[in-house]
Amino acid sequence: MATAFDPYDLSGTKLANRIAMAPMTRSRAFGPGASPTDLMAEYYAQRAGAGLIITEGVQPSVVGQGYTSTPGLHSDEQVAAWRKVTDAVHAQGGKIFAQIMHSGRIGHPSLLPDGLIPVAPSPVRHDGQVFTNEGPQDMVTPKELTEAEIAETIADFASAARNAIAAGFDGVELHGANGYLIQQFLSSNANQRTDGWGGTVEGRVRFGAEVAAAVVEAIGGNRVGFRISPNGGANGLVEHDVDELYPALLTALAPLGLAYLHLVESPDRDLTRRLRAQWPGTLLLNPFTAPEPTGPAALSLIEDGTADVLTFGALFLANPDLPARLAAGGPFNTADFSTAFGGDHRGYTDYPAL
Repeated sequence: MATAFDPYDLSGTKLANRIAMAPMTRSRAFGPGASPTDLMAEYYAQRAGAGLIITEGVQPSVVGQGYTSTPGLHSDEQVAAWRKVTDAVHAQGGKIFAQIMHSGRIGHPSLLPDGLIPVAPSPVRHDGQVFTNEGPQDMVTPKELTEAEIAETIADFASAARNAIAAGFDGVELHGANGYLIQQFLSSNANQRTDGWGGTVEGRVRFGAEVAAAVVEAIGGNRVGFRISPNGGANGLVEHDVDELYPALLTALAPLGLAYLHLVESPDRDLTRRLRAQWPGTLLLNPFTAPEPTGPAALSLIEDGTADVLTFGALFLANPDLPARLAAGGPFNTADFSTAFGGDHRGYTDYPAL
């Protein structure tokens, strides 16, 4: 029987254990041109005991940024800055994937240069607010991507993946979850297109599948993961046909030989089991444990075969040595969410290890 503390071969990337750090936005990319800082390198290196670190969302293009002080992977300056992060993690024996995240309609023009506005499958505004440098602001109606712009956006994902490898990352994760651009194409309400990129299930799946195919061609499938959150409802998205939509997506992704599928679980454990049964490769699972953060009880999901690797968010934020603490049965620091986004070292690199 496998346990969470056993090593794991992730398509050739050797993980020391099956405990991964989930991607978490921290909004501390204060370096020039939305680049990582030395403090970010320290933060990730502290957590290198994870079998795998998946970084916060990293925008593949200027227009892909949806929040303040989030990092990019679309300039030479950013690549050089990320190299400090990956070198620091590797020096501690860790493995690290960059999560490539295009926020799509989630964002605000004040976060973007040169008069740009957020883009999306269709000009459907999310009825919500986003935090900007001027405080919370209502989101705007996004610009509908043309066919040519869709092709450019897919190329941006592939370019960012190549930049990630140049920066020393072990691979990338494509963010197809939590209401951002890839999932906006999957959705029933944000995607109102009637061309080949919308309408039918096959049309709505197409963008995510073509992004994945382009990134696989750029860096190899063994270095690419894909994150999904069916039934998640984040950022105002609706998916009225989940039981048809996600099997179709997995059917499109399966031939690409991806390193893993990363499932952000809904309360529907039966859906998890069905997707697990369909997916031919490694499954990373961020289990549904609300209102509590994922904790030690979830380790049984490795033992019973529900998942191959578990991802922990809040518990990893507050416990840089989380695998050691899980092995010891605790104790566990409690995350301070007042310092989760932006700020300095407080609530970032000052959580104590055992």
